[in-house]
Amino acid sequence: MAPSIKYWLFSFLLFASSTASRAQETPQPPEGKILYVATYNWTKMMESIDYISKQRKERNAYMWGGTRSEYKQHFELYLNPTQSFYKEADHQPGEEEYGWSWRKSKFALRRDFSTGLMNDIYEMEGKVYLVEDSIQAPDWKIMNDIKEVAGHICMNAYLEDTLKNQKITVWFALDIPHSGGPEYFCGLPGLILEVDINDGALLMVADKIELRPVAEEMKPKKVKGKKINSDAYQKMIEKQIKEARKNEMPWIWNMRYL
Repeated sequence: MAPSIKYWLFSFLLFASSTASRAQETPQPPEGKILYVATYNWTKMMESIDYISKQRKERNAYMWGGTRSEYKQHFELYLNPTQSFYKEADHQPGEEEYGWSWRKSKFALRRDFSTGLMNDIYEMEGKVYLVEDSIQAPDWKIMNDIKEVAGHICMNAYLEDTLKNQKITVWFALDIPHSGGPEYFCGLPGLILEVDINDGALLMVADKIELRPVAEEMKPKKVKGKKINSDAYQKMIEKQIKEARKNEMPWIWNMRYL
């Protein structure tokens, strides 16, 4: 065999070996279920409402201070390599212990990152809305802090919601290459495992990650409701908050904090 051919063959094998090695090291998009524990702090949520008087906020802090100010809720996020499905968990904290159950409203968020489409279900004032539109990822500002969440090294990103007066920090896993996350949060180069709104008014943390087939859980179910797009839904939110501001009532009484 000629020297040049030997050199070419050696180079090719070295390149192929290196490429295969890197492919094995590159994390693959996951399939599985993530359980999130959301802790709401009622006092801090009220403090973030800028049109409520200081006197009323202080009275609310007195009435709802201490352990009474916090309550928890569980959510589930199902993933395959190109999609996500997010909903309230079937069982909520305290149901078995206290013998009561949540009044579960119609709520589910679906994202298909391969097609760029979203299909969401919301219930507001007793009416069900089916929000169908293209995925609209938040305008993230990626920061450079690092910490561990649920056993994964994460980096943070920041966002401000001026309508709801929310300062939002999320932590996304560097080793889980998926654009999804809880609630409407998505569009980062790793799966979002933690969400902190207004320094603990709402803290949502991944508590359990199960990597397994979830095709059955991700099957869509038929739900009746009015079909609208994202802009129409956003205008409904703006109207609700405007009316709450006019009446000096907390908007969080009539809609989800997120």
